[in-house]
Amino acid sequence: MTRKQKRLSSIGAILVVIAAAVGLMLSAMSDSVAFFASPTDVMAQVPGNAQRIRLGGLVEAGSIDHEAGEVVRFRVTDSVESVSVVYTGLLPDLFREGQGVVTEGTLGPDRVFLADTVLAKHDESYMPKEVVDDMKKRGLWQEGKGMPTVSGTAAPQAPSAGGAGT
Repeated sequence: MTRKQKRLSSIGAILVVIAAAVGLMLSAMSDSVAFFASPTDVMAQVPGNAQRIRLGGLVEAGSIDHEAGEVVRFRVTDSVESVSVVYTGLLPDLFREGQGVVTEGTLGPDRVFLADTVLAKHDESYMPKEVVDDMKKRGLWQEGKGMPTVSGTAAPQAPSAGGAGT
């Protein structure tokens, strides 16, 4: 075998090892990727039982039910549809009715969302970008006014451009 053939076979072997490593990384990452969905998206197109999704919207007024232990049931809504959520664990301090929330988990066969992570808003004017974008797409979000009230609770307001209290 000539020097050129040895070099080409070494380069080929290195490329095969790199391709295998990239393939393994991509397959490992595909299990942990969670796609964003609103309650309307979840009801319209039910994801597979094993598919992780991020469900975002507002906590529906009057829907929070603390069960035995750390089990909490509540509903997430986008003012069109709502999805029941079951979460086991401690909720964030800022979690409450009418506030923006993003939950991460899987949808059970009975269309109850089994959350393993709950993220709540962090200040008075925050709502997750994905939720705002989805509501704008549906025509439910009005710039500067936020979204319509949900079940009698005023929804959070969008940040004002001027910075002064409006």
